[in-house]
This record gives sequence, structure tokens and C-alpha cells, in this order.
Amino acid sequence: MAQHLVLNRTGDKMPLVGFGCWKVEPQDAEETIYNAIKAGVRLIDGAADYGNEVEVGRGINKAINEGIVKREELFVVTKLWNTYHNKANVRPTFDKQLKDLGLDYVDLFLIHFPVPLKHVALETAYPPGWYQPGESEEIQFERSPIQDLWREMEKLAESGDAKNIGISNFNVQLILDLLTYANIKPAVLQVELHPYLQQTRLVQWVQKQGIQVTAYSSFGPASFIQLTDDGKTAEPLLGHNVIKDIATKHGKTTAQVLLRWSIERGVAVIPKSMSVERTKTNIDLFSFSLDQEDLAAIAKLELGLRFNDPFSYGFGLPLFC
Repeated sequence: MAQHLVLNRTGDKMPLVGFGCWKVEPQDAEETIYNAIKAGVRLIDGAADYGNEVEVGRGINKAINEGIVKREELFVVTKLWNTYHNKANVRPTFDKQLKDLGLDYVDLFLIHFPVPLKHVALETAYPPGWYQPGESEEIQFERSPIQDLWREMEKLAESGDAKNIGISNFNVQLILDLLTYANIKPAVLQVELHPYLQQTRLVQWVQKQGIQVTAYSSFGPASFIQLTDDGKTAEPLLGHNVIKDIATKHGKTTAQVLLRWSIERGVAVIPKSMSVERTKTNIDLFSFSLDQEDLAAIAKLELGLRFNDPFSYGFGLPLFC
């Protein structure tokens, strides 16, 4: 089995397994990313909203400067936050992100959410989150169409500063509309995917359009225990008996089973661990495969249960309805 996905337009090879930077504290990020690269990780998935891009960039550059890896051997992903959707704000924000990372280019630049929040100036608050500075009751929107935003994304791709461009948290309706005006097709869609939210029809349709898929939150509720009610109450996938039985059968960890389940669908994964040993285990996904019995058992775990939902955070935005 190939260990990468080939992206449309550029033919760039995106590793099937990477490292996600969400919830990596800034004080830990430099060493964590450096150690992940030393452990063999070659895809780093970050975002402005994670608030750690300076430190992530230091970790990347430390590994490059020490000769552990060459820049062209890494695949670096970052994302445009919701408050920068206006066409006048895309390039300045991207330039700041590139400077924060200390890189000359990124391999993939994604629209984080299809949510045009009211602009917050870079010098006012960065990253600003969902609310306007000093407010915490209602999110505010601006009239910034995705079409205008996508034109700016295409300019970044044409410049080579973002080798590939893509989308995150988009549904079929939005993608179908985007494809009617896009001169450059999205290379990647990144969405929440795990056995409780399998999104099979979405994945298959998107792949049929020539767009690759990356799964985030592959471990289901694990990252949301402190964030949402569903995260607190859902049975942990890492300890689920079905997943444990499959792991025992193959002599692997439950994390490896959950990650392998995605890559067997041709979907990339970006697990995070603060443990170097677990990181090594998480990227060791090509020494085994799941059989039809395993896949059938996992298919039965579908609940349609989404954890990363703005509505669940109290923002009053039922984005996925």
C-alpha cells in the first residue's frame, strides 16, 4: 500500500500519516514537533487558530537545521481562520502565518471553516477565536463570499507560496458550488472522521471529484472531553470493546486500529500525541491491515455523532444542519 496520496494539479505527494498541532500548548510545541519529525513524521498539520505557529515553525526549522530532514521532505499544512475571509485580508494573513512558521512556502493552505466571521485586525487580537474581542455572547458575521475568498486562495497557489489549496469542514453542497467557479480545484478536504461519524457518502463523493480527504479527530471523543457534553458522555473509542478486540487480534494498539481504518479508505490521518513513543506507534500503520470482519464490526459503530460542531460550543451556529 502506498504511504502517500497524490494531489490534483501539482502531483505532490501528501503523506497518509501526519501529526496534528491542535491543542499542543505553545510552550511544548517546538520540542514536540521537533521530536515528532525525529520520530519519522513528515506531515505537520497546523492552523492560525491553534495559537502555536511560531513554536511549531521553530520545531520544524530546528529539525531542518540539524539535518534530520530537508524542507522538501516535509509536508506542512496550515489554515486560514474565519475572521480573514474578506479578499483584502487573505494575503496579509497568509504572509503573517508564513513568517510565523519561518518558512518560504507551505505545502497546503486550507480554509478552516466556511464561516465568514467579522474581521479582527491582526494587531488587535491574534488569533482572535470565534468572538469579537471583549465579547462572548454572540458571534458576528461579515459579507465575504466564499467565491471571492477562493479567488485569493488561487492567487496563493499560482504564486507557489501555497503549493496546494483546499478546504476544511465543507459539505457536499458547498463543494459542488465551489466547483462551478473554481479555476483551481481544492486539493484536499479535511473533515472530522471516526467510527462514530463515518461520513461514507461524503468521503466517496469527494474522492470521486479528485479531491483527497484528511480525517481529523480520528479518536472520536478523546479531544473533546473538556469541550462538549457529547465529548464527556460518549464511550471512548480508544477503550471500546470492538476496537480493543480488533487490536488484540492484530497485536496492535487501539489507536493504530482507528488510524488504519481511515487509511484503508484512502483517507489521511493527523493524530497528535505528546509521547514520542506513541507518535512512533501512531505512524506505524503499514505493517498490518484490517480484514472484512474488522471493517464490518467498525461499520456498526456509526452514530452520526459529531464532536467538532460550533453549535455544541454554544455559538448558536448549526453549521452542519
